[in-house]
Amino acid sequence: MDETDAAYTEPVDYAEPEIDRAARRLDERQLRDRVAVRRQAYRRVALLLVGYLGLLVGGIVLVDGAGVGSVPSLFVPGVLLAAFVFETLDSASGMGFGTSLAPLLFAAGYAPLEVVPVLFLTETVTGLLAGALHHEFENVRFSVRPPLTDATKAVVLLAGAGILGTLLSIALTYLVVDVPATVIEGYVALLVIGMGVVGILRQFLPRERPYRPRRLAGFALLAGVNKGISGGGYGPVVTLGQIFAGVYEKTATAITSLAEGVVSLVGALAYVGLFAAGFPVEYTLLPSLFTGAFLAAIVAPYLVRVLPGRVLEYLIPLYAFAIGAVALAGLLA
Repeated sequence: MDETDAAYTEPVDYAEPEIDRAARRLDERQLRDRVAVRRQAYRRVALLLVGYLGLLVGGIVLVDGAGVGSVPSLFVPGVLLAAFVFETLDSASGMGFGTSLAPLLFAAGYAPLEVVPVLFLTETVTGLLAGALHHEFENVRFSVRPPLTDATKAVVLLAGAGILGTLLSIALTYLVVDVPATVIEGYVALLVIGMGVVGILRQFLPRERPYRPRRLAGFALLAGVNKGISGGGYGPVVTLGQIFAGVYEKTATAITSLAEGVVSLVGALAYVGLFAAGFPVEYTLLPSLFTGAFLAAIVAPYLVRVLPGRVLEYLIPLYAFAIGAVALAGLLA
């Protein structure tokens, strides 16, 4: 066992941190080798698709039997397409689903309690699924048995701090302080723009960046607050926070996907509690968002496998900047 399996210390300074090893070795392969995957991966993806189709058919049967409306009325084509596009970008870059989609849905006339709970529920499934497929496609190495890999430790740390921030922010926003939606959206947009700019500037600094995991907790807490109050803003902060802490881009994307799935689960349960308490929580957007995002969560980890890591070094901060800039422009228009 190498020194990275021990308790975290700061800084951990060596040429190839254990947390990055799987992704870096994947990037050393030729493109044709990255395009090819094991037969086991094909089988697992096929099983996922079959399972989704079974769930879809079961849902259609329930809807018809309950007489709650026609099946086509459950799906909003524009929302479904947007969910697919933004979840593909999210699972491939660690950000963009909630941060980009929430403002669009708000602009379309949906209220926060129609959008945020559904985003939590959708990202629970897609985050866990994308994290598992990132592992399957060798973008990262997770473990469920001791000794835990550094990537798994990072997920635990990011998810734990993110959950705390999420619960605190939900309680403050909906139970204690009534914060205007424009204030929430403006804050998240400015934060993401700032982190994107820093991420771009870092490309022109020296490349040696020792892994410092203790930096992750603060970023995770901040990201959890963002997610709790807006349904977005988690991915950009956590992904760029990992990169600032010395994590390789492919690895950071995979870790964010899995950590966000765990955090979203807790957030989804919190909103179920608000629903039980009488708050007007709506789930009408769930079929459209879930369908588009589920399919994207299968595609995106494969794209990360194929793309060179150097591409993600620029894509991630540029995309973060674009997300924040578009959101801010929408508020100022």
